[in-house]
Amino acid sequence: MAAPAVHSPPRLALLLCDTPMPAVQREYGDYAQIFRDLLRNALTASKSGATSDSNSALNGNAPPHFILDAFDVVHKMEYPKEEEIETYDAVLLTGSAASAYDDVPWINKLVDWVRHIAQDVPQLRIFGICFGHQIVGRALGGTCEPSGYWEVGPTPFRLTEVGKRVFGGKDELYLQQMHRDHVPAVPAGFELLGSTPVCPNQGMVQFYEGDGEANDPRRIHILTVQGHPEFTAEIVDKMVDARAASGVIPPDTAKDYARRRAWTNDGVTAVGRVIWASLGVV
Repeated sequence: MAAPAVHSPPRLALLLCDTPMPAVQREYGDYAQIFRDLLRNALTASKSGATSDSNSALNGNAPPHFILDAFDVVHKMEYPKEEEIETYDAVLLTGSAASAYDDVPWINKLVDWVRHIAQDVPQLRIFGICFGHQIVGRALGGTCEPSGYWEVGPTPFRLTEVGKRVFGGKDELYLQQMHRDHVPAVPAGFELLGSTPVCPNQGMVQFYEGDGEANDPRRIHILTVQGHPEFTAEIVDKMVDARAASGVIPPDTAKDYARRRAWTNDGVTAVGRVIWASLGVV
C-alpha cells in the first residue's frame, strides 16, 4: 500500500510497558513524559538543524503541537478502542524491565495486539523501543532470547546500507543501551538497520510496498531499535547506579559505562527525527 496520510495534528498512541524506577520518575516523570520529551525535542531539533543530541537543553523550548495518548498495557491491559484505532497515525511501544519472551497474560496480549495492528491496520505505523523492538520481533515471526551480555550506555553500532539510507547517510549510530535480551534474527519482511558485536540485530525496518523513492522516510511502516533514544545520560546514570547497587549489573559493566558516559547520543536527532520524518512532519 502507499504511505498513508497523517492527521493534523499528528496523533500517536504510546503503549506503556513499564514504569520508570523511582529515582528516574521523581526527576524525569513517567514514560509518557519521557517519550513526550523525546518527540518534542526531535521536532525542535529538526527545525533548528541540530546534528547531535541535546535532549536536556531543548526541554525549555515551546513544544510543537502533537497528541500523545498513553495506555497502560501492563497493569490495566488497556489499548486504543478498536473503533478509535484509525484516528491514530502511529503506535509506540516503550522499553521494559520485563522479558519479551515471558509467557504471561499482559505480554501475550501485547504480542497478539501488535500482530493484529501490523496485519489488519497497516495505515498505522509502529515504532518499537528496546522491549518494544523485541515484542515486534516476536509478534511478526522472530524470537527474543537472552544474549548473555549486557549492553549499557551510549554504544555505537554499524549501520547497514538500509540503515544508512534510513538515518540520513550516517555510517554508525550511537544510542543509549540498557538490555541483555535481543532479537537474534530479522523476521521475514524486515530489513536490518545495524548491529554491534554482541547484538546482531540493533534495529529493523519494514517498508510500505509501492513505487515511492527509496530514500523517502514516509515509506516506513514499522521501525524498531534495540537502544533507547528516549534516555538521556542523566537517566541512565540513575539506572546504572541502582542496578549496580542491587547486583543486577556487574561491577565491570558499571565501570565501563562510567568510561563511556559522555559519548555522543543520536537518540533525538536520528531516531526521533526519523519517527517524525516517516509521518511526513519534518
